[in-house]
Amino acid sequence: MNSPSPVPSKAPIGTLRALWPFIQQHLGLFSAWLVALACSSTATLSLPVAFRQMIDHGFQSGANIDRTFGFVLVVIVALALATAARYFFVTLLGEKVVADLRTRLYAHLLGLDAGFYDRSRSGELVSRLTADAELLRSVIASSMSVALRSSVTVIGSMVMLFVTSPKLAAWALLGIPLAVAPIVIGARRIQKVSRASQDRIADANTLATEALGAVRTVQAHSREGYERSRYAQAMASAVATARKRIGAQATVTAIAISLIFGAVILVLWSGAHDVINGQLSAGALGQFVMYAMIGGGSVGALAEVWNELQKAAGGMGRIHELLQEHSSITAPTQPQRLPTPVRGAIVFENVSFHYPQRPDAAALEGFTLRVNPGETVALVGPSGAGKSTVFTMLLRFHDPQQGRLLLDGIDIRNVQPDLLREAIALVPQAPVIFATSAADNIRYGKLDASDAQVRHAAQLAEATDFLDALPEGFASELGERGARLSGGQQQRVAIARALLKDAPILLLDEATSALDAQSERAVQHALEHLMTGRTTLVVAHRLATVLKADRIVVMDHGRIVAEGTHSELLTQGGLYAELAKLQFLD
Repeated sequence: MNSPSPVPSKAPIGTLRALWPFIQQHLGLFSAWLVALACSSTATLSLPVAFRQMIDHGFQSGANIDRTFGFVLVVIVALALATAARYFFVTLLGEKVVADLRTRLYAHLLGLDAGFYDRSRSGELVSRLTADAELLRSVIASSMSVALRSSVTVIGSMVMLFVTSPKLAAWALLGIPLAVAPIVIGARRIQKVSRASQDRIADANTLATEALGAVRTVQAHSREGYERSRYAQAMASAVATARKRIGAQATVTAIAISLIFGAVILVLWSGAHDVINGQLSAGALGQFVMYAMIGGGSVGALAEVWNELQKAAGGMGRIHELLQEHSSITAPTQPQRLPTPVRGAIVFENVSFHYPQRPDAAALEGFTLRVNPGETVALVGPSGAGKSTVFTMLLRFHDPQQGRLLLDGIDIRNVQPDLLREAIALVPQAPVIFATSAADNIRYGKLDASDAQVRHAAQLAEATDFLDALPEGFASELGERGARLSGGQQQRVAIARALLKDAPILLLDEATSALDAQSERAVQHALEHLMTGRTTLVVAHRLATVLKADRIVVMDHGRIVAEGTHSELLTQGGLYAELAKLQFLD
């Protein structure tokens, strides 16, 4: 994937504002958290007062002891309950917000066009969906709570410091600018290094996803050591970058805490002299000490939280980039409805198309083709001729740069993409098998299909024998990418899926290429039954499919160079005759 653009360094926290719409969906939890936070902060700020009462008056009589210690106990219990409630509400809020964010991001990714995925890496997308979202869960469930609680206690502590001793409080104020300065100075570097750290982790995830997804190829070439080395190097790079981030965070935190507590010690030294001179009671100094410790600790916590927010801002920036991606394939504002039922008349009118990643090479150039309803047209030609691009255009994974494509007389750009694709069944050359049951894989063609319909489709695709032989029959899990099936068996499951969909337009991309001769004859019979009365486009090199097509279209360099029946094209000679000699004569 292209390197993500950097998040603006001038307002990293502003990037996190994009979380607010997700938090708004759970205002009840958010409000409960604020109430619990207010209660816990009030209890925290009440502790020094309780201890002052205990020091100044708790040792005068038994009644005073009971009253003052009882007051301290009540404050502590209130603090414990409020803290537990605050943790519960904010943690649950974080889980729900991140679940909503992940769901929204996943739905958004599914709606992006094929061009986006041509230039993207699936491993990095998964990293953003998981690792970056997890950073935000930590921010909401922990950092946000700590930040607000610490801010409240810092303000409250400062107010109470002035109430307790204005003179000592004025001295304490000198430490705040000294603590804030390194935080501000180090923020930009922390953000930059945090973003780089997340990018390196995404790189490692991408390597692992690719290698594990092609583990048989890795093992077949004995490249386990090579892949281990690549992943180890990627992880070493991630650790090296993380070390810089951790070092920057640790440095800022150490400087801030040292300066804060150094200032506190200086103030206490001055306060001790006031107690000796009778200008301050021991209880008041104890109260001041506790407020200073609470305030200083809160400032130190803010320093750490700031670092975490810098890191999370990078993650939110990466997620925000994805949410700002827009699909070039958009639904029309006033869509036209396809006729019911769809007849299947397809017309390409002078279509030209260049893939975004290959702008100088035309995939289709002035391509004009008319396919009549119920007609079977085979597309043949050398690799790179544009055969599969015809399917891509018809499924509207891309739009042509010139020309237009009509279905039953309607420009497909004026049709809802999902309704257009519902009218088309695709059997790809490389079948896609999901890591679920055989029945669910077939039912992917029609989600509300009954078990009987699923089984009937499998029978037509000659798939029932090997599916029934699985330990749990049609309920058996097929494994990741259909690992429990052979290539030919996977193809027959994909054919059963298309049979079940029962769409008026059928696209066959080398649909029988992975089958042995016996299975091909059986499946070809099923496909012939399926193609009856349907518009069918076939990309195939297998003789049986080409011979029975109503028309064969020969393509080269994105153009049609010849068309006709098998015998007509052989008589004409040219490219088709050469292809027939090389591929079909056997």
